[in-house]
Amino acid sequence: MKLEPGAERAHPLTRIIDATLARSGGWLPFDRFMALALYAPGLGYYANDSRKFGQMPDTGSDFVTAPEMTPLFGQALAVQVAEALEKTGTDVVWEFGAGSGALASQLLDALDAMGRRVKRYRIVDLSGSLRARQRLTLDRFGDRVEWLSALPDAMQGVVVGNEVLDAMPVQLLVRVKGRWFERGVVAHGDGWAWEDRPTELRPPVEPEGPQDYLTEIHPQAEAFIRTLADRLTQGAAFFLDYGFPEAEYYHPQRHMGTVMCHKAHQADPDPLADLGAKDITAHVNFTGIALAGQDAGLHVLGYCNQARFLINCGLASKMEQAPLAQRTLAARLIHEHEMGELFKVIGFAAGEPWEAIGFAEGDRSHTL
Repeated sequence: MKLEPGAERAHPLTRIIDATLARSGGWLPFDRFMALALYAPGLGYYANDSRKFGQMPDTGSDFVTAPEMTPLFGQALAVQVAEALEKTGTDVVWEFGAGSGALASQLLDALDAMGRRVKRYRIVDLSGSLRARQRLTLDRFGDRVEWLSALPDAMQGVVVGNEVLDAMPVQLLVRVKGRWFERGVVAHGDGWAWEDRPTELRPPVEPEGPQDYLTEIHPQAEAFIRTLADRLTQGAAFFLDYGFPEAEYYHPQRHMGTVMCHKAHQADPDPLADLGAKDITAHVNFTGIALAGQDAGLHVLGYCNQARFLINCGLASKMEQAPLAQRTLAARLIHEHEMGELFKVIGFAAGEPWEAIGFAEGDRSHTL
């Protein structure tokens, strides 16, 4: 959706943001702008009917996630899910933000093959267009798969979320000459511009050094974890995403923040352009996620990089048995310069914790 010069103000999503700006005095904090750009009904990036997920740009997609790369990802994750189902005595799997449905398909097939047939696979997804795509992918599983648009008041089972937390709106904070401001959005000509306002908000740790510094805080992702902890009466949860522990997140050298956009398999740092036509993400502060879960009563089962987690779950042996093309793609999941180190996994237990297989070696919980 590349708009011609001067056409921005005619776009329906722009009109929604204009109206929201007018009601807000002409300035929107970035988290509210990001929420509209991604989730405005029928118009936001995750609410419209663009392709989004796929391996190559010629499919009309914008990015690829691990389940679209290779089914070996879901097969390895299923080992941890199966153990968690057994340890927690539950028989339901919940997935947040199920994308194309590829991960759900892989998990259900793998769990069935292991004799760990789940009673229900429940998907919580706000995107109507993605839910339609998921239904096509998962039709063969019949009524074992259910869709919900919101969390129930109480739930049991094993929760999975792959690249979900990074798409939750963030607030932008910027330190200029020692003073902190919140960065927001204002209308500017036919587009948008940044405007900073003084704030009492602060990152959880003060970045060292006197330099100007742009960063994010993650109240929505942390609130989501607290809500999940409140609703999950028995079970476990595993989230896989790109990010860092707090000490790395607010490192002095990370002074430009982590907000990034994805379109046609290209990355760019400008979330104010091509409104609704590209993904907007921010890296996850896993320390904040862990503390939110602990404060709400969950037990942290472990935290490690994706490479170690998948290897602990048997990915290496699965690769040995796979065709060369699948081995090559699966290697991207664990190579340090690809997804192996940047992506992390955190696990929670609601109820009695145990030594989870995914964190058996290489657990970095002490770094959180």
